Amino acid sequence: MCLSVGAIAPDFELPVTLGGDVVRLSNYKGEKVVVLLFFPLAFSSVCTAQMCAVAEDYSLWQRLSAEVIGISADSPYVNQKFAEECGASFPIASDYNKTVSRKYKALLEDMAGLKGVTDRVIYVVNKEGHIIYAWKGEHPGVMPPLVEVLKIIEQAD
Repeated sequence: MCLSVGAIAPDFELPVTLGGDVVRLSNYKGEKVVVLLFFPLAFSSVCTAQMCAVAEDYSLWQRLSAEVIGISADSPYVNQKFAEECGASFPIASDYNKTVSRKYKALLEDMAGLKGVTDRVIYVVNKEGHIIYAWKGEHPGVMPPLVEVLKIIEQAD
């Protein structure tokens, strides 16, 4: 179950690099539509395909005045290397402590024996800070509907 469409997206601050760059949802309020891409495991096949697909077309997301933020429970070190490997110029943040994943109902308590892994969930947050789209895969191995998300963003403005 996801947070409801129409709900106010909970604000957060997460590290992109350990002791360095952070990303805050509130920094985009009034400025951009934000796409939150929660994903389970950096370097796994579907996560890599998802993040590389977004990175490849990132200029399209930017033309739509959208900011993309990837979020996983992997460490900032892993996420930074993952972003480099995928060519992602958008932030991939670490929710190592799983606080944001819990707030957004995007935490799997158990994934094939791994405890506390971020699920594959997408939220689109409008400029006013409301959730206008929520998607959760049947299981973490499902590729998300990125074309559908782009259509939602086009209609958001």
